[in-house]
Amino acid sequence: MTTTAIPVEFGAPMPGLAPHTSFTLEAIPGAHGLSALRAVDADVRLFLVDGRVADAGYRPRLPDSALADIGAAGDDAVRVLVVANPGDEGVHVNLRAPILVHDTTGRAVQVILEDQTYPIRALLGGLGER
Repeated sequence: MTTTAIPVEFGAPMPGLAPHTSFTLEAIPGAHGLSALRAVDADVRLFLVDGRVADAGYRPRLPDSALADIGAAGDDAVRVLVVANPGDEGVHVNLRAPILVHDTTGRAVQVILEDQTYPIRALLGGLGER
């Protein structure tokens, strides 16, 4: 089975990943909703999970300014992905700082949500407990 990597371009580097802004996003075969975001010019990789796969109730209000930054007219043209960090206790996801990727252009931005109900570090599988 072949997966396709799509180009992703951030207008500014994500925190901790400067100076990298050009990436590819590729689905991980056999892992529903899981993707790898890889820098095109360095050995930098993040694992991302579709926000709705991580938490079925995840429906954050996306800032209009972030949607405008990536050229999206509304939420329906955007993938909402969250960073996944594997560890000894399991996989944690950051629901407070999703990465928004425009489905058509690949333009992307990471936002920090004002909604404090979304945790920065939530255990995947235990999200119904928040």
